[in-house]
Amino acid sequence: MLLDTASLYFRAYFGVPDSVRAPDGTPVNAVRGLLDFIARLVQDHRPDDLVACMDADWRPAWRVALIPTYKAHRVAEEAPEAGGVDQEEVPDTLSPQIPVIDEVLDAIGIARVGAADYEADDVIGTLTGRAAGPVDIVTGDRDLFQLVDDERGVRVLYPVKGVGTLRLVDESYVREKYGVGGSGYADLALLRGDPSDGLPGVPGIGEKTAAKLLAAHGDLAGIMAAVDDPAAQLTPAQRKRLAEARAYVEVAPKVVRVAADVALPAFDAALPRSPRDPGAVAALAERWGLGGSLRRLLSTLPG
Repeated sequence: MLLDTASLYFRAYFGVPDSVRAPDGTPVNAVRGLLDFIARLVQDHRPDDLVACMDADWRPAWRVALIPTYKAHRVAEEAPEAGGVDQEEVPDTLSPQIPVIDEVLDAIGIARVGAADYEADDVIGTLTGRAAGPVDIVTGDRDLFQLVDDERGVRVLYPVKGVGTLRLVDESYVREKYGVGGSGYADLALLRGDPSDGLPGVPGIGEKTAAKLLAAHGDLAGIMAAVDDPAAQLTPAQRKRLAEARAYVEVAPKVVRVAADVALPAFDAALPRSPRDPGAVAALAERWGLGGSLRRLLSTLPG
């Protein structure tokens, strides 16, 4: 089981009231909400391995160099730069909770994995490619639908309400919802565009048109080959729009498709049988008032 950790703690933050606070009054709604999420996931799905995948870089410079608008609207306008790195706009009461999340996961012994210059999506893509058995990806980000693969047992568990209600996303769901297989979702997304990620898409090519083009021509390369083939079945407007967007289409795949070859640090993915550092767990529970949320998660561990 691979967790898109930031996606989950953002959902926890907005789903759990900020009246949930530590003894000193500091909000811990994201921390407790995430712990409850993980407890429910472990209880319901019993993964052998569990990895909390992290955004070491939420807006990698190499992606921005290819598409400058990539996530540009999420950059905090007044946040100071750290070594020239853009700071993501995060609610004031969420930012201080992220280091607490890191400490708690480390104390429990849940693997927390990130890689410089890459997003959590890329870590997930790399680990999915390496996996010898089935993989459940837990995320509220549709971008990861591109990894769904029935033959390899790769599916997405997409939170609909908390994590008590999860939509199981397999190839049949992606095909029914978007008209493409899992491997075609990235091509659909880059043609359609995605305002939430600052991807412009091809003007005039919406989701339904993109799906029809992919069905007719196989993949993005097939569509662009059709642009240069006068006999290909494209309307004049489609041919013009795609031709004008050629520069974008050439670079967008590297931005939209998750990396599958990220160099990752060594780590132990096995779900711990008991807390790695019981003393640290106890201290964190007391300091931040994590109480029942932490107990529920610890009670699901196999030991």
